[in-house]
Amino acid sequence: MKTLVIGGTGPTGPYIVDGLLKRGHEVTVFHRGTHEVEFSGPVEHIHGDPHFPETLQQALDGRNFDLIVATYGRLRHVVEVAKGRTPRFIAVGGLPYRAFVEGEKEPDGVPVPIPETAPLYDNEAGNRFSYLMALSEQTVMEAHCQGHYSATLFRFPLVFGPRQLAPPEWSLIRRVLDGRKQLIIPDGGWRLERRGYAENMAHGVLLAVDKPRESAGQIYNVADETILPIRDWVTMIARGMKREWELVSMPFAFARPSRPYAGRAHNRVLDIAKVQKELGYRDVVPNGEAVRRTVEWYLAHRPAPGGEVERQLGDPFDYATEDRLIAEYRKATDHLRDIGEVKFKWRHAYDHPIKPVEKGAA
Repeated sequence: MKTLVIGGTGPTGPYIVDGLLKRGHEVTVFHRGTHEVEFSGPVEHIHGDPHFPETLQQALDGRNFDLIVATYGRLRHVVEVAKGRTPRFIAVGGLPYRAFVEGEKEPDGVPVPIPETAPLYDNEAGNRFSYLMALSEQTVMEAHCQGHYSATLFRFPLVFGPRQLAPPEWSLIRRVLDGRKQLIIPDGGWRLERRGYAENMAHGVLLAVDKPRESAGQIYNVADETILPIRDWVTMIARGMKREWELVSMPFAFARPSRPYAGRAHNRVLDIAKVQKELGYRDVVPNGEAVRRTVEWYLAHRPAPGGEVERQLGDPFDYATEDRLIAEYRKATDHLRDIGEVKFKWRHAYDHPIKPVEKGAA
């Protein structure tokens, strides 16, 4: 089977390509050539830009495939160029859920977990990126309904593991390497986020390759089975390096240095019951092992201070400001404690009599 993978050199791509090779596919990868990786077998490379229809058309002129897996580029353009070139199309996208974009502004809150049927973001003026993500999904499914090819679409969470362009884990790993003893976390670190280890996410895509009939015309959330609060996530990273640190909790509005590794204020938990039921998804790499492998990879491939990865991540690693914020916040909380305690006594709402109550007694 001749298969084209658009992308193929990012976090999930090598696992997808190697999985296809093991299945006997003749694989071609189409990418910009910015990053090259070693695959487990021979793979043809097409270098071009998958973000524009003219470069896609030029690179794929006269080429047809039994399967196209689109993991990179502008999906809405890839959809059009793929028409007439393949009977099977698998696309990977993000999370254009309205609740995830709006967060605390969402009048009905953020569902936990959020299913594939939740409303998508539809306000181009508010967040064009998320709007175009939802629009791209629509073009995929319209092409399926029109009979251009049999399509399946996956919605990926925050993916972790090797080769991530802006890895939040590096914000934590570097702080450990730099000898930081304290770490700012927002709101006790109890926000929940369902992440996805790269090899597990690739496994989800490969399940659709193996089950074309069951996955035809379907949209799936796919993510790791384990859901961790931020406090457990950052603790696992540190312990993977044989270190401990003091977690300093403060309200999200004040915990600004934590944004690169702790993200948003609201929960982001995908419902993965559909992909589990229909495709039989289960993690192939358990959570603890996935974190250990991630830490080891970044220790062996350390991003340059101030280099491309750290610029993408947007973390200034401004420890002087972090220390000052911690000190000032503790002064403020000490002052608030001096105001005095509210006289509150907890009481269970139901009676717990120690002897029978007479009939009619209050």
